[in-house]
Amino acid sequence: MPDGEISGQFLRFLVAGGLAASVNVGSRVLYSMCLPYPVAIVLAYLSGMVTAFLIMRTWVFKKQRSPHARQLLWFATVNLFAVLQTLIVSLVLARWVLISLGVEQFRELIAHIAGVLVPTVTSFIGHRYLSFR
Repeated sequence: MPDGEISGQFLRFLVAGGLAASVNVGSRVLYSMCLPYPVAIVLAYLSGMVTAFLIMRTWVFKKQRSPHARQLLWFATVNLFAVLQTLIVSLVLARWVLISLGVEQFRELIAHIAGVLVPTVTSFIGHRYLSFR
């Protein structure tokens, strides 16, 4: 695939990821109203993951040849790695880094947004070469 096509695909990936991240962060705020922060992060990630799979399959990685079940299995595997990155970054920032910097207001929201952004590149590579080939 020429560099221009990869760039366009990565741009579509970022837009789709942005939409899925919005679902992720928005649902985490809702889940946090009745669940502990770590549980809310994981459930929000799952909400975002379902959104991302549907958009990625239909808009970002259009030329896939592998069966849907294989795509879903690899998509879940890549995202399992990503959710671990998200959880670790979110917790470290919220529980230690931002507190040590004196950030109190919106601390969990800031930490969660940063956590969602961290696995962007690793997820693109995983989905491009494993999930949707």
